[in-house]
Amino acid sequence: MKVIVVGAGVVGTMHAWHAVERGHEVVHIEREAEARGASLRNFGQIWVSGRAGGEELDTALRARELWEGIGARVPGLGFRAIGSLTPVRNDLELAVAEAALARPDAAARGYKLLNPDEARQVNPALRGDFKAALFCERDAAVEPRTAQLALRKALLASGKYTFLPNREVRDVSGAEGMRNAAVRDDRGEVHTGDAVVLATGAALSGLVREIAGDIPVRKVRLQMMQTDPLGEPLTTSVADADSFRYYPAYKSEALDALNSGQAQDPTAAAHKMQLLMVQRLDGGLTIGDTHEYEHPFAFDTLEDPYEHLVRVVESFLGRPLPKIRRRWAGVYAQCTDTTRVVHRQKVREGVWLVTGPGGRGMTCSPAIAETTADELGW
Repeated sequence: MKVIVVGAGVVGTMHAWHAVERGHEVVHIEREAEARGASLRNFGQIWVSGRAGGEELDTALRARELWEGIGARVPGLGFRAIGSLTPVRNDLELAVAEAALARPDAAARGYKLLNPDEARQVNPALRGDFKAALFCERDAAVEPRTAQLALRKALLASGKYTFLPNREVRDVSGAEGMRNAAVRDDRGEVHTGDAVVLATGAALSGLVREIAGDIPVRKVRLQMMQTDPLGEPLTTSVADADSFRYYPAYKSEALDALNSGQAQDPTAAAHKMQLLMVQRLDGGLTIGDTHEYEHPFAFDTLEDPYEHLVRVVESFLGRPLPKIRRRWAGVYAQCTDTTRVVHRQKVREGVWLVTGPGGRGMTCSPAIAETTADELGW
């Protein structure tokens, strides 16, 4: 079988990976020289801890297993099974962590509640004051800016993979029986195959609207930053208690009490913020994030959210942050029904659109692509 994948972000690249793994030939088309969207502008976290139960958690756990296996074969991914810590400062926040620990799927997530001394044994860089910390053993990390490059290098070595950058797809056609599906690019070249996967990320207009109509997927904008090297290991990812308000795994009466009894910092509330932080292989810290849902999005970045994040991080580390080296904004695609892991739609015979995983894209992409491959009978 010959599979044409459109879009070289992590979702598209993982579809190419699974097709090649199953012995198929892949032509991979990308409108830029390489992916430039959400697949690079994220934390690189394989984030199991906050996922909703059921399908979302099952997908995240399967993806975590796949990431580890792929990481062993592709060292350039920088896969690290580092886990995460969420320090809590008071009884309201502690009660949410305790409620999470009481979930029936807590063991599958690797939840443990640690006192400050135990947390610092796991992550000595956390020298600030906190009451306890929720540890999630199953969380992990990869390097988002280089992951697609490393995967592509491995795919090229297979001899079954062709990468065609700087080509924008203009038309897609399918045929009965998933034979002779065709993609025409902006150079006028037509690429034929047995199946087409459109992994377009947040590019939801143009071709996508033409062939799929208005789909139940929205765009979300975020702001993030990265520092110079910390000068010491940050041995886990780190979140703050505002992440409890954001991730569905923490829904509970205790969370209701937190929301009613402890207001967010005004800046955090205005920008729908949480702290997530992970250390890069060069020692720098990737820190974020904000959430903006209403269009049109701002074209600039705002300083107040960065200043809030710096205060929170420094309170956990008990020391000043290194110099901030980079600031950026990104946009990703999220299903409007946020309980859905992904929007997967057959748009023509042999042609499938796969988009909208939201903030789960980096985490869940290997399992999302595996499911597509299974459903299409690759």
